[in-house]
Amino acid sequence: MIGFLRGRVAHLLADCCLLDVGGVGYRVYIASATRSRLHMGEEATLFTHLSVREDALTLYGFYSQEEYDIFQQLISVSGIGPKVALGILSAISVDKLCAAIHGQQLTVLTKLPGIGKKSAQRLILELKDKIAAGSGDIAADDVSDMPVVGDDTISEATAALISLGYSQAEIDPVMRRAGEGMDAAALIRFALSEFGKRK
Repeated sequence: MIGFLRGRVAHLLADCCLLDVGGVGYRVYIASATRSRLHMGEEATLFTHLSVREDALTLYGFYSQEEYDIFQQLISVSGIGPKVALGILSAISVDKLCAAIHGQQLTVLTKLPGIGKKSAQRLILELKDKIAAGSGDIAADDVSDMPVVGDDTISEATAALISLGYSQAEIDPVMRRAGEGMDAAALIRFALSEFGKRK
């Protein structure tokens, strides 16, 4: 229905962005690979999928056609909805996901968020012949242990750090090392301290 959106990135949150298209702000849910390519105040084009439910219309956006295409393949698998598919794409790269499916690597696939053994078997059965093979050696450790998407504290801290110019790829590992129970301000201070150690 909506093939793509082109507009200015008005806000960046942990799991979505607000894209200003001609003065209308579209809330678009995005995976980490897309999030890392977006920058506050800059123009971006996102390929979009509109999920239509009785109680909601939800937009999902992707920086690349490749990411959009694999998302469409994932949601075609029985039992995998848009939110789970987006979580998968936040936890593993498209190339490694394709390689894991072609290699029938259940250990890797069952580490993905929302994917149990039966879902992993369905992914292999239904997608093995539909997607490119991917490349590289895959191990279970290649699956990111992502922070819980939608956690308000993490979302707030992540958005602040992104506005300071840090990428999602830089922020996620730091958030995983942070102590439990920290508020957003403490998370930001901790992250800035960790970034400072690299200099």
